[in-house]
Amino acid sequence: MPDNSGYTIATADALTLFLHSQHALGAAIEETTKWLSEHGVESVAINAVVAMEKLDKNVNAITYAIMKIWQN
Repeated sequence: MPDNSGYTIATADALTLFLHSQHALGAAIEETTKWLSEHGVESVAINAVVAMEKLDKNVNAITYAIMKIWQN
């Protein structure tokens, strides 16, 4: 990527929006998981928990990338 502050800001902004989307998806999956557990669909709820764990892992990587971009 060229050493251009415009590209850097645009990239960080895009990743930040992506991060917010990750949080929203996680919240939606969490609510769905709660409902599934309360209605006796444990096997599906377990799969939803696995999806949330993957989102959490990706959130950490995205946050790290955003921080690295802003440091440069």
